[in-house]
Amino acid sequence: MSAIKLTIDGREIEVEPGTTILEAARQIGADIPTFCHDPELPPNGACRICVVEVEKARALVASCVTPVAPGMVIHTESERVVRARKEILNLQIANHPLVCITCEKTGECKLQDYCYRYGVSDSGYVGEVKDLPLDDSNPFFVRDMNKCILCGICVGKCQDVVGAGAIDFTKRGFISNVGPAYEDKIEDSTCVFCGLCIDSCPVGALIPKVGRGKGRPWEIEKTRAICPYCSVGCGINLHVRGSEIIGVTADQQSPVNRGHLCARGKFGWDYQKSSERLTVPLVKSNGVFVEVSWEEALGLIVDNIEDVRNRYGSLSLMGLCSPKATNEESYLFQKLIRSLGSNNVDSYTRHCHAPSVNALMKALGSAAMTNSIEELTGTEAIFIIEADPLDSHPIIGYRVREAVRSGAKLIVANEKAVGLSDIAHYFFALEPGGALALVNTMSNVILEEGLHDQAFIGKRTEGFEAFRKAIAGYTPEFTAELTGLTEAEIRTAARVYAGVEKAAIISSAVIREEEGGDQLVLALVNLALLTGNLGKNSCGLYLPYSENNLQGCADMGALPAVLTGYQQLKEKAVREKFSKAWKIPISEKEGYSAADIFNTKKESSIKAMFILGENPAACGEEHEKTAEILKSLDFLVVQDIFMTETAALADVVLPAIAFAEKLGTYTNTERRVQLNRPAVEPPEEAYPDWEVIAELAGWLGFEWNYDSPEDIFNEMAALTPQYSGISYERIEAEGIQWPCPGKNHPGTRYLYEGRFGRGLGLFSIIELDHSRKFDQKPLPEIHSIGEHGCQCISDSMRNHSVISSMKKNRGGES
Repeated sequence: MSAIKLTIDGREIEVEPGTTILEAARQIGADIPTFCHDPELPPNGACRICVVEVEKARALVASCVTPVAPGMVIHTESERVVRARKEILNLQIANHPLVCITCEKTGECKLQDYCYRYGVSDSGYVGEVKDLPLDDSNPFFVRDMNKCILCGICVGKCQDVVGAGAIDFTKRGFISNVGPAYEDKIEDSTCVFCGLCIDSCPVGALIPKVGRGKGRPWEIEKTRAICPYCSVGCGINLHVRGSEIIGVTADQQSPVNRGHLCARGKFGWDYQKSSERLTVPLVKSNGVFVEVSWEEALGLIVDNIEDVRNRYGSLSLMGLCSPKATNEESYLFQKLIRSLGSNNVDSYTRHCHAPSVNALMKALGSAAMTNSIEELTGTEAIFIIEADPLDSHPIIGYRVREAVRSGAKLIVANEKAVGLSDIAHYFFALEPGGALALVNTMSNVILEEGLHDQAFIGKRTEGFEAFRKAIAGYTPEFTAELTGLTEAEIRTAARVYAGVEKAAIISSAVIREEEGGDQLVLALVNLALLTGNLGKNSCGLYLPYSENNLQGCADMGALPAVLTGYQQLKEKAVREKFSKAWKIPISEKEGYSAADIFNTKKESSIKAMFILGENPAACGEEHEKTAEILKSLDFLVVQDIFMTETAALADVVLPAIAFAEKLGTYTNTERRVQLNRPAVEPPEEAYPDWEVIAELAGWLGFEWNYDSPEDIFNEMAALTPQYSGISYERIEAEGIQWPCPGKNHPGTRYLYEGRFGRGLGLFSIIELDHSRKFDQKPLPEIHSIGEHGCQCISDSMRNHSVISSMKKNRGGES
């Protein structure tokens, strides 16, 4: 259809059919006031403050719900419109406490702004007013429903975006209210404390507790940063007054989260100002830590490292890097360990992801999520298996909900109901260990019914014929008992997934190798290859990592067998390239992984260890054994922001800085490299981690010259093909997704268009042990839900345990 011509405030414009008057007006900069309108919610038209005058129309119309029509002549500020808006405001403030002098929302309150704009100061209406008690039942925010104007945005966010369904309109008429069912406290509802209602409230009805009385909006400076929790990498704004962070809001401009957050990102930041922070170097003397100067600490570290190298050789040294360190810190850390002659560098947390990483590398040639998070909104079918994204990676869960609202079919296969089961078109309750059998049988059904993409298979893959033969025995009849599903259910799952042009798979990257986790990932790759759901928009494999920069940590070469960008250590040309750049020889001997040291008998070969922000002594099922191994070391250095269980075992503890205090980059699970900016200064004698690593390198005799994290990034990018086109300047606004091979390259939204990382995608033969059902153990508990991989839950979360609340309200595990 052709564009529609109309006139707004004397200005002729053209807009697309279906555009509302409000949207058309905003295209030309006309400021129509709104209360109940939100771009991501269905049009409401309830508040009527957005009314405009349309010539020849009998009455004023709500601009947010009225589509444009050819020849319309619209007035947004006519006398009639202004008179109506004044009356609406008069009615609003007649039942609204006018306590603007002390209200936390002053300066950001729409009701206040519009009253000022239209000269409304006193209602003139007299009568009964609301007198509702404050809901102060939770540790995160206060609900003052006397200030609520019933716009309904919080209801829409809670029900449509998040899916918590904690609140709705209650009662009718004058006593209408917004709240949980049966007038329960918000604490006792299904609220997951994501904070979306707070950030979207146009008045002062919902106020975070932590920032109350600490600053007016015009006194606050906002610094853009990246959430330090999961691997989604949400953009946040840190609210700072003076030298203190007093709040967090979502970055509305971030392409990753689009103004959405979860409880961790919204409220889990106040550990940064904890009194338990490490602030000075500590050295253990006679079993007790004593404060020392940086010179003493660094001198002791150098003496002991040189002693261990002289007695046992360089291969007796090891470094563990945190997946919460920045890219710059991770790069310098692995460079330091390798400069000392050892490739024993890894991340302890990575061992939970190693099976999925290895499987993806084997079958596709890259250990990264294939498609962007935002692309989920355009897919036609989503298959979630052995995962609970609404709990583990809430933003991904929100995008799944958005896709379903747009018509996508949702299949959830899990051992128990999860957060998205309630909106799934098909929920299949699997027997423990039944996931692999289900996926293999779906592939069998797809082949049997001719739903596979033969053209894609022939052009883009290898190993298909062997796979076809191996999968032949996985019939629905045979695997029904293994999966706990009926034959019809298995066939339905296969048909729904394979019956559309664009389908996505969501699973978990945190899987256990001993339970065949790598086999499940390979089976999922087979499923995607079989249907041609790789190498194009809005499909692919979503296996998000747990930690915020686990992707970046691996990209930076904090791995025992590769350098930056997964360049193979075994290749002579690669070693020569890095040797020339770093001016040191690089050992060709592949290093030990964390699993090699802590899960096998090789621990005796490691005599000294430098741990940056990891807490292995408190992580995993065998953390007690890990602690004993750490105790047996000749020398242990830990750099962290808290005295963790691991730090307590160290000979030297160095204070680190928190995310809100550092400049650097993180790479999220969709390969987006984003810039994190410091909002406050570090405490006392804590210095940026990169400075500490560089200073230590200098004490060890290496000539490193860096003036800033940007210098480190530029050196890394020059050595790393996937990052070579990325710079601080280019990621200032919204980040870039690797691979980005040139300075004019826009980045890569999805992988494998035209070619897989290994050339052809590989079909894998999956052998299922039919003699038993896989008795899967629980995943190891990961304590690194806070900064630097340590157990740094915010103070409010220590008292309330929002994670437990989310588990209870979602029916899943955190």
